[in-house]
Amino acid sequence: MSSQSPRKVYLVGSRIRELRKGRHLTQTELSDKIGIAQSDLSRMEQGEYKVGLDTLFKVLQVFELKMGEFFGETEDTQAAETRELIKEFHGLSGEAQREVRDFLRFKKLQEQTQRPEPGSPGTQNGPPATQNEEETS
Repeated sequence: MSSQSPRKVYLVGSRIRELRKGRHLTQTELSDKIGIAQSDLSRMEQGEYKVGLDTLFKVLQVFELKMGEFFGETEDTQAAETRELIKEFHGLSGEAQREVRDFLRFKKLQEQTQRPEPGSPGTQNGPPATQNEEETS
């Protein structure tokens, strides 16, 4: 008798599909990376085939996830997005990384100069008015 319910088989498969699509991989690309036939991956994603532990470990390796992260036990969406941004950043050239750092410094400075002190006018009504807005008020 099966130790996995059909629902659990489907949930594992749908999670693999979600990760695959999130990384813009085709079934063929992912199946090549984990060493299975594309048709088997398709059936796993649809919940028709169980995902073997060896296959699951290969999937985890491709997506650089821990088991708990795969099942959503230790990571929230923001942490996943942060990890993906870091991965993309490391894939950039040195010059592109420098430009990203410069842009981040610019955005931080911009936010600091736009943030009014607590209790000052404009703290309850959004961002400070521009010069043109002040003239028309």
